[in-house]
Amino acid sequence: MGLAKVFFWGMIISFLGTLPLSTLNVAAMQISVQESIKNAMYFSLGTIFTELIYVRIALVGINWVKKQKNLFRWLEWLTFAIVLLLATGSFIAATRAHETKNVILNNHMNRFILGMFLSAITPMHIPFWFGWSTVLFAKKILQPVKSYYHLYIIGTGIGTFIANCIFIFGGKYIVEKLNTNQHTLNWIIGGIFLITAIIQLLKILLHKDAAEKLNTLG
Repeated sequence: MGLAKVFFWGMIISFLGTLPLSTLNVAAMQISVQESIKNAMYFSLGTIFTELIYVRIALVGINWVKKQKNLFRWLEWLTFAIVLLLATGSFIAATRAHETKNVILNNHMNRFILGMFLSAITPMHIPFWFGWSTVLFAKKILQPVKSYYHLYIIGTGIGTFIANCIFIFGGKYIVEKLNTNQHTLNWIIGGIFLITAIIQLLKILLHKDAAEKLNTLG
């Protein structure tokens, strides 16, 4: 019963945490619409692979992580720059007659590797998962046992994958139903990325970024 419970909690926390618009799920949606469902799946699996590494680090290596404030600050700025680049690339693609993809996606990089890379520079994974793992430890749902860790990590991966599928399949379905052309879609996605970049910048300037959140975790 305990293993089933920790699996369920890992899955539901991950699912709900992935639903808000973010760089990763919007990029997955864009890939599904402008390339293929297959490529979007590869991209999603790449993001999940990196996230699961972060979950494992949050479970056993948080003391080391908390000493890496400067690294996390650089990652926050790098994330901001890439999201801004995604927004700019989408806007540029929207204004050009023969271009449909932004600069980040307009390449032949393996989508699994691209997903790993973009997920790796999203440092909010660690404070998010350390915070929730601490709560689950306190409530005796999560135990410092390998079998619990394994089921917890598997649950988080499945939860993220299900949420990503909503964006991958749902986004493609909506675009096809509305018969939205690629240039209009780029304007919309560019706007989403721009809003995401502004939120990211505000978090950094207001000291609500990952580095600061790690300071508040015991």
